[in-house]
Amino acid sequence: MFDNHHSVALVLINLLGLAGIVVWYFQGRGRSMARLIVQILFFASMTAVLWLSGILPHWVAETDLQGAYLAKSARILWWIHLAWTLVGFVRLYIVVEHRPREARLLQELVVAIIYLGVALSITGFVFGVPVATLAATSGVVAIIVGLALQNTLGDVFSGIALTLGRPYTLGDWIMLSDGTEGRIVETTWRSTHLLTGASNIVILPNSVLAKVSLTNLSRPDERQLISVNVRIARTQAPHVIEGAMREALGNCERIVKDPAPLVALKDIDAVAIGVDLFFCVAGPADRLLARNEVIDSVHRHCEANGLSLAMRPQSYAILLPATGDQPQATVMRLAGAL
Repeated sequence: MFDNHHSVALVLINLLGLAGIVVWYFQGRGRSMARLIVQILFFASMTAVLWLSGILPHWVAETDLQGAYLAKSARILWWIHLAWTLVGFVRLYIVVEHRPREARLLQELVVAIIYLGVALSITGFVFGVPVATLAATSGVVAIIVGLALQNTLGDVFSGIALTLGRPYTLGDWIMLSDGTEGRIVETTWRSTHLLTGASNIVILPNSVLAKVSLTNLSRPDERQLISVNVRIARTQAPHVIEGAMREALGNCERIVKDPAPLVALKDIDAVAIGVDLFFCVAGPADRLLARNEVIDSVHRHCEANGLSLAMRPQSYAILLPATGDQPQATVMRLAGAL
């Protein structure tokens, strides 16, 4: 039977454990720091009482029935508060690092490991169930379940690998090798969700995403370099054409000014001068509107400076002779279509 010293200690541990649960519940999820402080205080108090009373949380030698129930409840509460304290440290680290959403998969994995370890400790140390035998039995079940859930487990472990490798974070704009692109709005255990430029959600299984090559358009920043090719009829000197194109780019408001846009004279032939316009936009979502603005500005400045656009070098005109009553006609063809 327990002596009075041990009985008082066990009662005190039970009271501290229950009080800690009540306080933890009424604090709410929005106060992570306060919750952690309370968890540490109650857990430290329960540990101090155990240590001063000479009671080990993983072993009790008393055999009195009432005392045994009291000891088991005290140890269960101690293990539960240990788990909550460790989980509190994990979640506090995520909050301090300002990455609560990006690290969600890793956080949930660590929390699951903590709860599993505590559950096995309670099963073995408090109730005396042989954990080794239980693990061996559950191992066979785990193999069967693993074979049945092969694809799902593949997505889960791929999600963990992507979280640890961090090729992207929430909010990044990525482009896959097949041309699919969008902004990452959610990552789960099984899939990653992309919000495309057309405001559609593309759901990619993590196992598929881990196997394809992708380009992170948000790193090192979201600025995107865009090029527009223009062919100007060779009616003016190259430096006049270059100046007009620079002025056209300078009047565009949707392109960034640092780095400054560039005008490159690409080629020249008997009829036209090829010009490449290079400019940057603030982000992938601005590409379409910025390109439209540049094309409109180029058209207006060509008209203002007496410049005219030229056909592509692959285009040419065939003058068909008149036959009978049919008038002479000009047919435009592509050389590659012949």
